[in-house]
Amino acid sequence: MAHNHSHGGCHDESHDHDHDHGLPEDVGHRDNLFARIDRANVVALNAEESSMGPAVIKPWDQRMDEETYLESDADDQLIVRIPFTGAVKLRALLLKAGPEDQTPAKVALFPNVENIDFSDIADLKPVQEFTLPQGRDVGEYHVLPAKFPNVTSITLFFPASQGADTTRIYYIGFLGQWSERKFEPVLTVYESKPNLADHDKIQGLNTNWSAPGT
Repeated sequence: MAHNHSHGGCHDESHDHDHDHGLPEDVGHRDNLFARIDRANVVALNAEESSMGPAVIKPWDQRMDEETYLESDADDQLIVRIPFTGAVKLRALLLKAGPEDQTPAKVALFPNVENIDFSDIADLKPVQEFTLPQGRDVGEYHVLPAKFPNVTSITLFFPASQGADTTRIYYIGFLGQWSERKFEPVLTVYESKPNLADHDKIQGLNTNWSAPGT
């Protein structure tokens, strides 16, 4: 049975367990955006294996697979940037993580942000963030539609695990409406496996984040 929980303000949260009545198992939601993700250009920062960034963008029928996963490296923080092949009106984030204390404590969403990395993400205010429960199901987290009307890329920031030394992600997906964009995407080169000495863990993320001067 689906359940929702919401809180006021820009951090509205909604979590549904996944079910799809009358839809084939390999299709899932009719507005699943798997086919609209530019998987070749998905980038994961502070990943134990950077190639696992695209690998956790799985088709719906593989969402429960736990053989393939993305795990953090130097500590329990992860950044994953996911570009789309067009403009998306985003409806929900789909996420499977864990197990147990390797589950991220929260996820912060940054649409259409280029060149973001650990050195500057603490200075940016997320458009929306969700607290993540532990569990083996796929969580469905509904975004505020007015905040995500024309998304060409989405950056997910996982600032901490729930107690483990590393964070693990099994599946990332999205729901929404896709339309063709009329311009060429801007591709950014990232340091996919940063020098551990250069990566200082960002502190103080259990409180509200704010942009400089706010």
